[in-house]
Amino acid sequence: MDDVTDPQGCAAYTFSITVGDSGYMSTNGNGHSNGNGNHLNGNGHKHDNNYVVPQPRRDWIVKRKEEAARTGDWNMSQMHFARKGQITEEMAYVAHKEKLDAEFIRAEIAKGTMIIPANINHVELEPMAIGVGSLCKINANIGNSALSSNVDEELRKLHTAVHYGADTVMDLSTGGDIPMIREAIIRHSPVPIGTVPLYEALSRVKRVEDLNIDLYLEVIEEQAQQGVDYFTIHAGVLIQYVPMVSKRITGIVSRGGAILAQWMTSNHKQNFLYENFDRITKIMAKYDVSYSLGDGLRPGSVADASDEAQFAELKTLGELTRQAWKDDVQVMIEGPGHVPMDKIKEQVDKEVELCDGAPFYVLGPLVTDIAPGYDHITSAIGAAMIGWHGAAMLCYVTPKEHLGLPNEKDVKDGIIAYKIAAHAADIARHRPGARDRDDAISHARYTFDWDAQFALSLDPETAKSMHDETLPDDYYKEAAFCSMCGPKFCSMNWSSKVDKYNEEVHGLKKPELTQIMTDQMALRS
Repeated sequence: MDDVTDPQGCAAYTFSITVGDSGYMSTNGNGHSNGNGNHLNGNGHKHDNNYVVPQPRRDWIVKRKEEAARTGDWNMSQMHFARKGQITEEMAYVAHKEKLDAEFIRAEIAKGTMIIPANINHVELEPMAIGVGSLCKINANIGNSALSSNVDEELRKLHTAVHYGADTVMDLSTGGDIPMIREAIIRHSPVPIGTVPLYEALSRVKRVEDLNIDLYLEVIEEQAQQGVDYFTIHAGVLIQYVPMVSKRITGIVSRGGAILAQWMTSNHKQNFLYENFDRITKIMAKYDVSYSLGDGLRPGSVADASDEAQFAELKTLGELTRQAWKDDVQVMIEGPGHVPMDKIKEQVDKEVELCDGAPFYVLGPLVTDIAPGYDHITSAIGAAMIGWHGAAMLCYVTPKEHLGLPNEKDVKDGIIAYKIAAHAADIARHRPGARDRDDAISHARYTFDWDAQFALSLDPETAKSMHDETLPDDYYKEAAFCSMCGPKFCSMNWSSKVDKYNEEVHGLKKPELTQIMTDQMALRS
């Protein structure tokens, strides 16, 4: 895919709130903010009754609702405002963060090639954008199972996810008090929250066959009222596609896809989400909930990638995208999964072709199936590639994938792997300023500024602890070597002497990076 032309910046649009004014805690530069870090410390969730979670969007939403009451227009979606030519506060906020022009953001949202998932009831949210014209984003999945986890554990996972840089978080809880867990997560989250409403609907009936559209609409209305920002909805799994999976090694690996396939084959009816798509869309427009159209027939092994079933569903998702756009509802498209490297570009090209460039949100993809326990690595390889080719958001995979429910450490490991993948994609796509942090840490490395190296790392704690395993004393934070080479064999130490020769003899100076260093360190102070 071609690079997006860099807009001129957002100086032409005056906006009264700048990034950082929301009241959220500052970070080490790895993500949005620590968000609810004042509620959560390194040992887990701790409630402070004297602390009120910031609500940076509250006044914006109050004003918007008053206008809706006056005009009778209750479509609250960002796409609706964008198509009316309005630059919302969320669009201006995103433009500032992304270093893009606010009009460019508005135009992309109006076209459907970018979304700002921002439910009007999630007032704690710091707005962010998902689209090929913005930085590549990552999502972290949390949530309990019927066998494990609780509210405190999920809030610890949320804190870890936001602290290490997750741009959105999905609550995939399937057990216990699902609404209570979701409410706690939303009220503590500065990032968009997504869910799969089908899970809660299934928890309310005895059998899959008992699912129905009235129950489903009740669930999504309740979740939208709580403030869920995007719903994964598997409306593209159609009964005529079910026989197409018979040749697969791993069949249907999406939980939502498998549940609906079971419902359709048991009831001998078409997917009730597909047949009632317009009714779902009306609810989403009212609360500005974005669609994340689920890939219920995604491949679950590299052997099944790019098969008839996957692309049949993708074509239907494109049709549903255009249907949602008629009601000005934002849409992103979910993608695989498990894909060998030689088929990754094809996945993006097909999605752009069939779904008119709606943002592509992909799980991985894993490029090989042989490494359980290391699937954060097998998938980060594919994630970096698909991000380079044009995926807008990468859903992380943890080391526990295929093995069990991720714990807090698994969440961290998955996020770090995916921050690397997304950042590598941004560099390859020549995003404005994407390489500045790399240049800064390289300069710090070359000049043996160890403290700056640690601060500029994705995971400063780990970088520092690894260095200090062998050279813990403060003296070594100023040493021109590490334990790998020692003072005699350090290449950069010797190279610095060559620099002096080049300057004295040839008048050649190295590039000046002081300002980049200053700017990048300031972001992490």
